[in-house]
Amino acid sequence: MKELTIVAAWMLGFTPPAAGTLSAQPAQTPVAAEVDSETIAGLGARNIGSAAMSGRVSALAAVHEGNRLTVYIGAASGGVWQSVNGGTTYKPVFDKQPVQSIGAVAIDPTNPKVIWVGTGESWTRNSVSVGDGIYKSVDGGDTWTNMGLRESERIAKILIDPAAPNTVYACVPGKLWSDSDDRGVYKTTNGGQTWTKILAGANSSTGCSMMSMDATTSTTIFAGMWDFRRKGWTFRSGGDGETAPSASGLFKSTDGGLRWSDLNAGSAKGLPAKPWGRVAVTVAPSNPNVVYAFIEAAPPTNALYRSADGGRTWEMRDRSQAMIWRPFYFANLIVDPKDDNRVYKPDGSLVVSSDGGRSFSEITHGAHGDFHDIWIDPSSTDHLITGDDGGVWYSFDAGNKWWKGDNLPISQFYHVSVDMDRPYHVYGGLQDNSSWVGESEYPGGITNSRWENMYGGDGFWMFVDPTDPRYIYAESQGGEVGRVNRETHESRPIKPLPRYREKKLRFNWNTPIHISPTHRGTAYIGSQFLFRTRDFGQTWDRVSPDLSTNDPSKQRQEQSGGVTVDNSAAEMHTSIYAIAESPKNANIIWAGTDDGNLQLTRDGATTWANVVANVPDLPASAWVSYLEAGHFHDGTVYATFDRHTFGDMRPYAYKSADYGRTWTSLVGPGSPVRGYAHVIREDPVDPNLLFLGTEFGLWVSLDGGARWSRYKGGDFPSVAVRDLAIHSRDNDLVIATHGRGIWIIDDITPLRALTPATLAKDVVFMRGRPTVQKLSANGGWANGDAAFVGPNPPDAAVITYYLRKRHIFGDMKIEVLDAAGRLVGSVPSTKRRGLSRVTWSMRLPPPRVPPAASAAYGAAYGPRVLPGTYTVKMTKDNHVYTMPLQVVADPRMTHTLADRRAQFTLASKLVRMLGDMSFAVERINGVRASLADRASTLPAGDALAQRLRDASSSADVLRKQIVATKEGGMVTGEERLRENLTDLYGAVTFYDGRPSQMQIERTKAIGRELADVVAAFDAWSAKELAAVNSALSARKLEPIVPSSRQQWDGAAKPAQ
Repeated sequence: MKELTIVAAWMLGFTPPAAGTLSAQPAQTPVAAEVDSETIAGLGARNIGSAAMSGRVSALAAVHEGNRLTVYIGAASGGVWQSVNGGTTYKPVFDKQPVQSIGAVAIDPTNPKVIWVGTGESWTRNSVSVGDGIYKSVDGGDTWTNMGLRESERIAKILIDPAAPNTVYACVPGKLWSDSDDRGVYKTTNGGQTWTKILAGANSSTGCSMMSMDATTSTTIFAGMWDFRRKGWTFRSGGDGETAPSASGLFKSTDGGLRWSDLNAGSAKGLPAKPWGRVAVTVAPSNPNVVYAFIEAAPPTNALYRSADGGRTWEMRDRSQAMIWRPFYFANLIVDPKDDNRVYKPDGSLVVSSDGGRSFSEITHGAHGDFHDIWIDPSSTDHLITGDDGGVWYSFDAGNKWWKGDNLPISQFYHVSVDMDRPYHVYGGLQDNSSWVGESEYPGGITNSRWENMYGGDGFWMFVDPTDPRYIYAESQGGEVGRVNRETHESRPIKPLPRYREKKLRFNWNTPIHISPTHRGTAYIGSQFLFRTRDFGQTWDRVSPDLSTNDPSKQRQEQSGGVTVDNSAAEMHTSIYAIAESPKNANIIWAGTDDGNLQLTRDGATTWANVVANVPDLPASAWVSYLEAGHFHDGTVYATFDRHTFGDMRPYAYKSADYGRTWTSLVGPGSPVRGYAHVIREDPVDPNLLFLGTEFGLWVSLDGGARWSRYKGGDFPSVAVRDLAIHSRDNDLVIATHGRGIWIIDDITPLRALTPATLAKDVVFMRGRPTVQKLSANGGWANGDAAFVGPNPPDAAVITYYLRKRHIFGDMKIEVLDAAGRLVGSVPSTKRRGLSRVTWSMRLPPPRVPPAASAAYGAAYGPRVLPGTYTVKMTKDNHVYTMPLQVVADPRMTHTLADRRAQFTLASKLVRMLGDMSFAVERINGVRASLADRASTLPAGDALAQRLRDASSSADVLRKQIVATKEGGMVTGEERLRENLTDLYGAVTFYDGRPSQMQIERTKAIGRELADVVAAFDAWSAKELAAVNSALSARKLEPIVPSSRQQWDGAAKPAQ
């Protein structure tokens, strides 16, 4: 067998042995393996949530399947989730699909296993994602097929004909940022094989906003059509103002969409005059003559309208704030399936009318708010499920009280940062869900309670103050930055303010904050100007002129909204969007704007130069979505650009190594990278290792951006990756997703070792961070099944290795040896191609424990090995590969190495004592079994048989001094030597410090008591068995001989 010591990827802290000690593989020209998603997927990721704040639910549906309720949740940017128990537990069922934004979910009324999903959310806020068509599952969500409409971008509603379920209608609003003819109402009659547009908008910006079907006559359909467009600096629902032309309308068909009637003020009495914005419409399931429509029109005609005659005539009903507020975001109506006068309107609040829409009452006090959809249980209409910007909510009393679902980790992070605590904390801001700090790990798992809300509004950038970890810089929309006391939650607003007679400073919705990597206490924030503070925001220096284009045509936010004015910070434009100070040179600062400028200063902000014209093949006015100053040379910078607000969904990523004079595109033609780019990070250790976050996932390059592979480890979905943080100490990659919370790839150092030389080898052990034996600690509590718990990193030594090809035939095993070459652990191996990770518990095998009537929980684990150097050994076919593994103590540990040795020595002694005890009990049990066997061969009334049974009872008296024997469950209160010893062992082995003197003395006492019982059994055997064996010999029966320790140990080795 050939032994090969791996040197291409030595663990940190080791010096390779001399070259002469290594055996080489047969000479050959190394050919590097292809690097793809499978190569790197073995580095799994863990989702730490959280579900405390959850995230936006855009659509939902539910159906009773026998006695169970199946629920489907469509997340705005987090995929489809399924519950088969009414919401107690959920699982993601859409993760393998290439998009995660959901606009509509529909369940076939004739077959609950057939599910339709329309991708692309229709609640068209500025941060909305995109879809790629309509999907169908015929097996309850296990598998999905894209059934077309791939250019639709977003789908608002799906209707299934209950009389002919292969007939399906799709309501397609269409593209948000650009013109498109792929919008309107579409119909299939063959289950999605082909689609026909049956209702088109009057222009290329008008699509379907909502539609509803007559429950009794499925060929009768109402559809709202919506003329809309969003730009980076404005938005219109309808025309460019409340009186501007708009193609929005309301239509009815009675023949399945062959012909449509335009319902307007002229053709349907009571409807308002046009122009209109967004339209919502629904038919009462219990009375198809009753139709409700919300119509965004010029005040005071914007209101809810009701028809009692199938849409021929209409009456204006409610126009309260909750009815007319923000129609682009809240335009949905749901009627009680049993009561045509009870109608629900999701809005900022969820409101309900019980008088046919004349008046509404708010019913969601205590819920998050910003509601989008609601399901009403047709069998019990007091049972409601609703989705809002904060997740999913349940009511069983018609909305009087609500229970929040705490098991949907669909939180929408914008940004993430980390601190240097042990374990470190994660900081981040979320869409409409404030700014939070959470644990990266915690005993018992990362529950929702381990996340703490620190700042309000829509959360964005959040950093711990490097000069004082008690304080945090946190931000809400529009640059509302504050300095927050982490302990008391007191916050002080520190946003820069305008000067005398200065107009409003232009802070973007997602205003950048940047913490200086070179000067502790220095921070930056950007409006159209770059501001710098050196005194925690008490004062701000304006260190730049207006760095934007200052285009006045993009500064008319007060006119934004279309028919309904909607002027939030979401459309603020011509502002700084990205900031980066060079970690190599504090005088070099980069600033990128949302209107296409990329500015650089090399003299500490005295002068600035716009270098964007040097970027090749970059269309004008692209957002500078991220800037990463290089870690190795002060002239290096990476930049991502985003043009999705112009309808261009392509990724743009560049690198300059000469202060922006020349640029190299990192995503060229033929690249697998999909989705507009949000963030790029250069690894601070390996300049060739790059990470790119786009709207459709995380991409990794090992060669400086020449080639990219999509990261799929840990079932990471195609979710928007908005930000990335690399922990400088722990080497973790922390991923902020906009739809699936925070994910962590623990220890990315193996990626740094995937060099061409490494990739060409058949087998390589990959270096990792030093293996820390964490403190033995308890925490957490029982959460039930209805709560999300994020997993911790393994409490074990993680062993990473690379296989150039999948191992198919032959033996492959991994073992761990101590410094003396003794086997201390065996590790199950994976045989996949690329990187793999396995774990070793850093514990010896658990002790042998004699059987008894009680459970020995304390002896379920073996002793923890001591810190030191171990050897990992892989046997693959006829080759052996080895690697040193350094185990170090937790830096938080206060115990000395001498303390650890004392603990390990006593724990090992207790393991031996438990082995001695097991032998003693099995020896007794062996004799008792032999006595019973001999007795069974004798007649029932034979005197010798009775003598043998009496002898067995005498031996059992001794056994009962060692082990508990009272049956009736695991908790009998009976304690014998076994119970005393296993309790003592557990107390010693689960505390890493020096054992107490009392524990040492107790060990001696139990040892003496066990020895007394063993001596008594030996004396009994010598006396009683001699006489018994004489009687057995007279009957020509085999004598009874107690087993020896050598025999027992020999039988135990194969089992171990």
